Amino acid sequence: MEALEEVDEHRHEEENILSDQELHHIQEHMALIEVTDAFREEEEAADVTRFPLSYTENSPKEQTLLNLAENFFRQYTHLYPDRKPLFKSPLNECGMEKFVCTTLRPTLLPYPELYNWAECAHFVSEFLTMEPLNPAIVLPRYLFSSYSILRKQKGNCFDFSILLCSLLLGAGYDAYCVSGYATREMCLMDETRETCPLLKTTQESPGVSLVKPHKKYSVRPPRQLVSKFELQQEVKKEAKIQAVNLKKQEEEERRLTDAERSGPDPLYGLRVHCWVLVLAGKREVPDNFFIDALTGNAYETKDPHFLGIESLWNHENYWVNMQDCRNGCKDMTFDLGDPVFWEFMLLSTSKPILLIPDMKEEEEEEEEDGDEDQVLLQVPASWVLPIVVTLKEFETRCPQGKKLLQYKKAKLEKWAPYLQENGHISRLTLYQDTECTKELELQDWFQNRKDKLDMRQQKRQSGVTTEYFSPGRIDALKAHTFRSLVPETERTMLFYSKARLDGLKRREEQPKEMVETFQGRTDFLCYRHTLYGKRPKKVSIAGGPAEANPRPILKITERFQRNAEKPANEDVAERIFLITENRIHVRCHRQNDHITTSTWEFLKPANLGEKGAHVVLSPETCISYQVEPLEKFNKQLYVYGTLVQLQQGEQCAHEAVRKSEAEVLEILSRRAQEEADPQLTISIYDTERNKKNKEQRAAEELALQEERQRRAALELDYLAPYLALLGDPEKLTRLQAQQVKEDCLQDLKNRLIQQANLIQARFEKETQELQKKQQWYHQNQPSMNKEDEEAYLEYCSEAMFRIQILETRLNRHKELAPQKYLGLEDRLSKDPRLCEQLLSL
Repeated sequence: MEALEEVDEHRHEEENILSDQELHHIQEHMALIEVTDAFREEEEAADVTRFPLSYTENSPKEQTLLNLAENFFRQYTHLYPDRKPLFKSPLNECGMEKFVCTTLRPTLLPYPELYNWAECAHFVSEFLTMEPLNPAIVLPRYLFSSYSILRKQKGNCFDFSILLCSLLLGAGYDAYCVSGYATREMCLMDETRETCPLLKTTQESPGVSLVKPHKKYSVRPPRQLVSKFELQQEVKKEAKIQAVNLKKQEEEERRLTDAERSGPDPLYGLRVHCWVLVLAGKREVPDNFFIDALTGNAYETKDPHFLGIESLWNHENYWVNMQDCRNGCKDMTFDLGDPVFWEFMLLSTSKPILLIPDMKEEEEEEEEDGDEDQVLLQVPASWVLPIVVTLKEFETRCPQGKKLLQYKKAKLEKWAPYLQENGHISRLTLYQDTECTKELELQDWFQNRKDKLDMRQQKRQSGVTTEYFSPGRIDALKAHTFRSLVPETERTMLFYSKARLDGLKRREEQPKEMVETFQGRTDFLCYRHTLYGKRPKKVSIAGGPAEANPRPILKITERFQRNAEKPANEDVAERIFLITENRIHVRCHRQNDHITTSTWEFLKPANLGEKGAHVVLSPETCISYQVEPLEKFNKQLYVYGTLVQLQQGEQCAHEAVRKSEAEVLEILSRRAQEEADPQLTISIYDTERNKKNKEQRAAEELALQEERQRRAALELDYLAPYLALLGDPEKLTRLQAQQVKEDCLQDLKNRLIQQANLIQARFEKETQELQKKQQWYHQNQPSMNKEDEEAYLEYCSEAMFRIQILETRLNRHKELAPQKYLGLEDRLSKDPRLCEQLLSL
């Protein structure tokens, strides 16, 4: 039966796999299809005029290189007629044939993040939108420049790879564009069967098991009277159960894998794809690796997603693969200087050529004939416009500021900074099923939040939410795990202990208890546990003030770290305050050479702490066990002093617990307000979003404009209105000159007086309104609420500010008015049209 099942499975696989004849028929049929990029032709037809001559013409060097490439391709097709055509000289956006090496323009953008290959790949994959090749098995006719691709923010795999390779070359990497074949998922950017990169955890090295050193004189453990035969039988039984469970698990994983596996691809091995190869050597790259520019992910050169390579190129040369790709890229060698594996098109010094014996003999013959001098043809400079990415584009990245990526049982959404009002930049949604219908978990990332919120993790099934914060909050909150923001419910808070005065590191709260952990305190307190009782019902009086009804505290436990300055017998390790029983338990630290610790149990007298009260200490007041008894421990004065200190410690602990409760309420209230109205922080260097800087620049521009208008007004002919009244005579008489001067000065005097009266009127009006407001405030002050008082104080401060400004303007006007009058009089005396007549007078 098993053999028949294997035969059926084999036959089923054969039915799904196409025969060589069918594949050959598909290739012939697809070859008859004329590939056109009509949408690209229509898109760029109207924009040809905006490109420079390098886009619409070929220089002599470029034409020579194209002729050389055509000759190389003719020889290649003649020697290898069964090989597919090479991607060598596609058309650019202006319909001009360009060699692919000249399309690369090494560029280093002014952003430190893009100096790393991972960030470069991440930026390109986010900035552009993928357009699949159509048809998928034919090389594209068009290859646009990176300048145009950045403007449109969309392109195919060749456009992605050209842009990424240009950035990597500018950053100093030994990068190449690769033209070859890949799987359907790789070509179509289908990541629905891949795990989200955010969920991939790095494999940690196994920790070294700590084995306790064997002591020579250690006590032997008691002998275990257990049957070895029974143990062996139990081990065998457990092994069988584990083997059955493992087999079931493997079958389930195999079933899930088969269910998620995509069907057979009829174009397997024929789909054209372009990616980037980074060789080891430069920038301390240890090994060769591939980068898929569509996703920004890095792969090994032996990865099964890459099925073959036809050619590769950089900005200096072009290489054709001469290796067998039946096993994909697993067995390929990337030594570009070896002509047996890679056929180069141009002689270049960047990759030293490994000469075979026949070539060495030929070179020796050429040297004997005197033909050793050769002119090396180099690739001309790139025809592409400079690659420019503005700061706004670099920050926005995704087209229209948002992008959606689908993974296996996960969905990742991305937004540009400041696009969402709450500072949302990405969201990862995890699902229970492959159809992505049942949500399991939500992970949200934030940026530029005023409340320092970095991430929020929500688990749908348990309803638990965890928020993570960066340093800088007033309460030094680091993480907050909760089910609800309602007080006195289950929650855990983590804090930046070094940023707090009390050194609080962790606070766990339950409806009936609260646990706090401290670090780095001067009093060596490291732990506090509070146990609450049931809150009593309190009858409120109608119309009376609302009184607080806190939870009653039953027990407070505090633990302390070792204080090396005190003897261990006097250094308190733990103290327990049984508040309802009026008892206090104290335990001291243990010395290194002891096995027990000193303990104390106190019963508080009823009148302890009262002034002038007579305190009676009975034998039941203090019960102790002392490891090293001292005489002072038995004295009543020492016991009384210890009781007083413990009572003060109990009061301090009680106040600290109530303070912690108030802090929890304050944090919850603040978090509710922050979520209701999230605020974002804007850097002072962000001139686009900073409103204060914008207002300041607008005020400066307005002041400059007013200054220009003032200067322009001064340049106008100020005597034109007065001369027009006289009929614009060519020469004035003495009386006319005197009359023009007096009229001009009188108009200025009237204008200055009018301005002074206007400022004085405004000053008096503001003063009267302020006095009326102050009088109204004194009359209604007893019945005013807090909001009205705040509004009154705000009005008074604004009014005083306006009055002060008006007073300053009035005083300034009084100072400048005589100067303006004398200045105009002097200017009139020197005016050439009035000067001669006025001097004669």
